[in-house]
Amino acid sequence: MRLGIIITQIDPETVFNALRLALYSIEQGDEVRIFLSGKGVEIDRIENQNFDVRAQAQRVLDAGGQFFACGACLKLRDSEGSVVCPLSSLKDHYEIVRDSDRVVTV
Repeated sequence: MRLGIIITQIDPETVFNALRLALYSIEQGDEVRIFLSGKGVEIDRIENQNFDVRAQAQRVLDAGGQFFACGACLKLRDSEGSVVCPLSSLKDHYEIVRDSDRVVTV
């Protein structure tokens, strides 16, 4: 299965659980692409002692998951992106939605 996950928020527990799903899906042999939009582009700034979002995102990357981040959203935040939050475009967002068998939005 090709799973697309759209993350638009920075609630630590919600984002952590979305990343858990991503990692589990990859472990099942699925292809996972994650698009960060709106506040979601702040994923690498989330700090919470109960939900280590940055470590979980790195696990997803290490397992073969792909991250994309809205360029306009990054620009609004004066950010150039990061490894977990790479500068992408609306075209990437569209292609994730178009090409995925399932799309989850959080």
